[in-house]
Amino acid sequence: MIKGQDSIPLSPYMGLYDLVVPKDNMLRQMNELVDFSFIMEELQDKYCLTNGRNAISPIRMFKYLLLKTIFDLSDVDVVERSKYDMSFKYFLDLAPEAGVIDP
Repeated sequence: MIKGQDSIPLSPYMGLYDLVVPKDNMLRQMNELVDFSFIMEELQDKYCLTNGRNAISPIRMFKYLLLKTIFDLSDVDVVERSKYDMSFKYFLDLAPEAGVIDP
């Protein structure tokens, strides 16, 4: 199920990204320049909108794959780095205190 997953995370700590992730960070620039909504358009008919558990956002999963490819990391390493690297969390549209996927 993929309903309601295009919401923006609300957190009192979102301002940390402005302090920790510089404006010239590659991931910040990529996140601001690229519109990843094409992924949802491509995969919309692959997910049931009314039945099943909520799926992890396909956009976030695509971004995990990008991080894995750009930084030459394994599945476990990209998830582990996403726990503490604020630029990764910013790129993945996660709140600073949010958890990550299971590798």
